[in-house]
Amino acid sequence: MSGKILFLVAHRMGRSPGQRFRFEQYLPYLRENGFTCHVSYLIDEKDDTIFYAQGRYLAKLRFLLKSLRHRQKDMQHLGDFDMVFLYREAHMLGTTFFERKIKKAGVKMLVDFDDSIWLKDVSNGNKRLAFLKRPSKTADIVRLSDACIVGNRFLAEYAGRFNPGIHIIPTTIDTEQYQATDVKRERKGICIGWTGSSTTIKHFSLAVPVLKRLKEKYGDRIWFRVISDEFYDGALDGLENVKWSRESELEDLSVIDIGIMPLPNDEWSRGKCGFKGLQYMALGKPAVMSPVGVNKEIIRHEENGYLADTPEEWEQTLIRLIEDADLRRRIGQAGRKTVVERFSYQSQKDRYLKIFRDLLKT
Repeated sequence: MSGKILFLVAHRMGRSPGQRFRFEQYLPYLRENGFTCHVSYLIDEKDDTIFYAQGRYLAKLRFLLKSLRHRQKDMQHLGDFDMVFLYREAHMLGTTFFERKIKKAGVKMLVDFDDSIWLKDVSNGNKRLAFLKRPSKTADIVRLSDACIVGNRFLAEYAGRFNPGIHIIPTTIDTEQYQATDVKRERKGICIGWTGSSTTIKHFSLAVPVLKRLKEKYGDRIWFRVISDEFYDGALDGLENVKWSRESELEDLSVIDIGIMPLPNDEWSRGKCGFKGLQYMALGKPAVMSPVGVNKEIIRHEENGYLADTPEEWEQTLIRLIEDADLRRRIGQAGRKTVVERFSYQSQKDRYLKIFRDLLKT
């Protein structure tokens, strides 16, 4: 079974971590198995500088008009495809106009999401434009779709209220490529690191009080690294901000000795797919994560990583890892093994392919 698939997404290839690890890495395998894949994105490199910037409302209006015209052109070619794949939505505005057009055209529609996108969560640059979004439209999109792929059980429970055709595929990493590299470290000491986007950097601040106490205790023996498209601008002695880059991602992450993923215990966070932790683990770095959502399924506490809830638990766990290099090595190795077996591209690619094949058979 093969077919032609139109992927409707927000970002260009390689730009969005969510897109990269939810569907982009599977495209070569789909093509190897007879599928023709065409990706249509809305935000190009020039638009990127506008879309997430503060203000610039006239430029954003021009972008929205251009993106609506772009999607309308996609609708004119629906007859050329057997299936439409949506990553989250067809368009960022609060309308399901395009999803309804796809449904009316009789083309199979598959939607994938990996966050609690039915809740409001707007980037800092677009807070004043939040009224243009309608997160509740997620339920309508799931209803209209022929099947839905989600990243964990929490998301599946939500989507299952509107559609019986729900499949859980965790956010995965190609562990044949994603391996720690030997890098020259310019700073001595043990590095505690965090990586994420501008929308999640607020979560890093949850760990800052603990990190400050650790810095007072250990001084130059430890330092901190944040890898993001937006720098952390709070006060933290020993902090190094690194601009995220796909080209240097592995090198930048390989420098850290301990990876952290603090989260608030709220509905948005319970929909997260634990990807930061999986990145650390895939590189053989011990991960310390809040016991929220899927993190509790990824981590077997004190076996392949650590779950820390209270500030005291965070502090004591990080102290153990700072003071014991052998423990860091053993936990890191066990974490990588977990990713290879359960959260790697290699472990999920045949399940992923089957979803597409089965949908076109119906």
